[in-house]
Amino acid sequence: MRAIQPETMPRPAGHYTPGMVANGLVFVSGQLPTDPATGKVVPGGITAQTERALRNVELVLKAAGSGLDRVVQLTIYISDGELWGSVNEVVAQVMGSHRPSRAIIPVSPLHYGSLLEVQAIALSA
Repeated sequence: MRAIQPETMPRPAGHYTPGMVANGLVFVSGQLPTDPATGKVVPGGITAQTERALRNVELVLKAAGSGLDRVVQLTIYISDGELWGSVNEVVAQVMGSHRPSRAIIPVSPLHYGSLLEVQAIALSA
């Protein structure tokens, strides 16, 4: 196993690592829509937060030598079921023609007032 900590992301405050590579897979811990430079949740509502959380997943994957095109499973936790449509649109834009398996799960509340959190499993390089 190999822990992944992108240089461009702050170290987590909790007892976890942003990613782990094991047995040909990259496991990405739940990523909030926080700006890597400031550690604060990005403004702009669900659209901006969905893109930021996916880009944070991408940062971890790139640090592991993988990428969004190698994601096999996305799990997205949303603070309100009404956000599903907007989240789906942004995921489609960011992921393009790649369609990993996915679950969107309504939960409440999320840390720091985030509207969503994204977790992923991808093939490693």
